[in-house]
Order: sequence, then structure tokens, then C-alpha cells
Amino acid sequence: MSEEDQDRSIGRQISMSGPDLTDAEREAVAKVLHTPRLSTGPQVEAFEATVAERVGAKHAIAVNSGTAGLHLCVHAVGITDGDWVITTPFSFIASSNVLLYERAIPVFVDVDPLTGNIDPVLVAEAAADLTEGGAAVRRWLPAHGASIKGELKAILTVDVFGQPADYDPLVGTASRYGLRTIEDSCEALGAVYKDRPAGMLGDIGVFAFYPNKQITTGEGGIVVTNHDDWANMVRALRNQGRAPGDTWLEHSYLGYNYRMDEMCAALGKVQMSRLDELLEKRERVVRWYGERLKEIPGIELHRLIPSTTRMSWFVYVIRLDPTIERRGVMERLETRGVPSRPYFIPIHLQPHYVERFGYQLGQYPVTEDLGQRSLALPFSGVMTETEVEYVCEALKHSLG
Repeated sequence: MSEEDQDRSIGRQISMSGPDLTDAEREAVAKVLHTPRLSTGPQVEAFEATVAERVGAKHAIAVNSGTAGLHLCVHAVGITDGDWVITTPFSFIASSNVLLYERAIPVFVDVDPLTGNIDPVLVAEAAADLTEGGAAVRRWLPAHGASIKGELKAILTVDVFGQPADYDPLVGTASRYGLRTIEDSCEALGAVYKDRPAGMLGDIGVFAFYPNKQITTGEGGIVVTNHDDWANMVRALRNQGRAPGDTWLEHSYLGYNYRMDEMCAALGKVQMSRLDELLEKRERVVRWYGERLKEIPGIELHRLIPSTTRMSWFVYVIRLDPTIERRGVMERLETRGVPSRPYFIPIHLQPHYVERFGYQLGQYPVTEDLGQRSLALPFSGVMTETEVEYVCEALKHSLG
């Protein structure tokens, strides 16, 4: 095989992401299939205990997706019709959609240009204005679809790409104005902020376990908190609203079918036992990328800030120089067999949000800049150094 044919072969094998599974995971799932208990059983309880121990949570409640977990958090802390929640427009859309499920209003503030995480200074300004009322309220609310007589209830943060937001000032603002803090840590299992684990930096947090995450359960998520009442509510709501003491067909609350099954939990329990190994393998791939990309002009690598004790790499995202047309780069990468993705499309510019709230281009300039320049490259712990080398060479040629 010629060198050119070998390169083409490598390119065809590269996927955007992929789970890191061993025979131990496969055997654990198969073992469940030889039992009569496929849902709401000992595997779910064991998985919950493993996650709780890892992050130091009193409660861990497994659900069938990170989105379901976030939705239950919003419901459990009492956010409802017309309430305002400060959050970020630079995220996967689910972090704002869950507010709409409860008829609340996402109040967007812009993000830090270095990390892409919500800007604590802007959060403090928004909290002050929205709490005190008056003319300044309009500065933060969308053009339409939100009443100026709403009530600020919470801050919903997102740990973007696996790096925790700057929680000390965020929690300080929440405490000052009596707000709840919901931590969307769906991208950051294993991350550490100032020696404290992600997911437990606010009042209630969520991890997700889709196949491209640090660990996977296929589909799944988990809510973590130290608040007993909220944990009990989340447990009830995930199981059709069945509260402790209810009989089989009694349902105290309007709930949902958000349960995690036994097979997913068995897979997750083995994956959790390998978490440090899986994080280290991802860090190794990050080093391979960094060594090869740092000298290529026209790109900026993602950087860690001092408050991040450990980043839990979820995706590998670079930023292109504003003079570089991203679509053309993506198309040229594709011709070499290398997939890539924009990360993220700003939430306020998604069609539903534009139509419902009247958002326009230019309202959140940092978010929009990151949304226009960010490019996710293939990334997982199972990537080989040869594959990383191929991606970097393809990127170099695509930048032209």
C-alpha cells in the first residue's frame, strides 16, 4: 500500500468521537440480561452509589439523559411560570430548553472569551438589576416573550467543554440575592475546581453519559445534590411522580418516565471504575494535539485558567482566526476523511429562540464570536497518535 493510500485509509477510519469499552463492560451488561430485573434494580442503586462517592454527594439519582436530569433540577428547586433564570447562550441547547419546559424565562448573559463559560461579572450585574427592578430590568430581558414583573429565581451555569465555570463569585452572587445555583456539568465529569469536584459546586448538579462523554451508559444522566427534599422530589418525578409511601399505582405528583434501566447502569458502574484511566487517555490525546497544533498559524488552542485544578476533556475545540472561513476548512477536511463540527451555535440565534423571544445578531458578541470561530476536531480516548497526526496534517493543508 502506498503512503497516499495509507493516509486515505486512516482518514476513512476517523470518527468524530467514540466510547472506550472493554470486555468488562460487555460482560456486565450481558449478566443483567440473564436476570429478570431489567429496570429499577440493584445496578441502578450501585451506579448511583459509585457516582455519589466519587463527587462527595449525599444523593445521586440516575435518569435516562442529562436533559432529563436538568429538567428535574429546574422543577425540584421550584422554578415555574414566568420565573427568570440567568444562564449562558454558549451551550448545547438543552440547558435553556429545560427552562422552557417549566415555562420559565432564560435570561442570557455573555461569556468569558477565554473559557466560553458564563461571565461572573455580568451575572452579578444582571442579578442586581433584576432583583432591584426598575428600568434596568429591560437591559437583560428578551425583546418579547417575558414579563418585566417576573422574579429572579436561579443561576444555571454550564461547565463548557469540561472546564468548570468560576464558581466562587457565581455562588457569592447567588447567596447575595437568595438564588439557587444549578450546575450543568454534563460535559465535565471528573473535572475539579480549586480542589473541589465539578457537579457539586452549586446547589444541585447534573452529569450526562452519552457515548461521546467521559464515561458512557449509552444514554443516561445523573443528578447530584446534598439537599434531601430536592433529592426525594427528583426520585419521585423520574418515576411517574411516585413518592415514598405510594403504592404501585399511586402517584403523588405529575411526574415523568425518566428512569435509567439496569443495563445502562451496569455499563456505567464499570465505566466509573475506569474513570481516572479514561480521563488520562483523553489527556494524552490532548497533548498529542497540542504538540502538533501549537505552531500552526491561524488557530488558537483551548486554555485552562488557574481555578481549574483539572479539566475533564469532553471535546477538543480550536478557534480559527477571524479571517479564516470555517465552512471552507470543514469542507476541505471532509474531503480528507476528517469530520469536524462547529461548537456551539449560540442558543439565542437558534430559530425557536429568535421566533419566540426576538433575539438578534449582535446581542451577545463574545458568544457569537466563539460560535463563529470554534471548530471541534475528532476526539476520544481511543484515538491513536497516528490518527491525531493525520487530523493535524489534514487541518494544516485545509488552512492552506
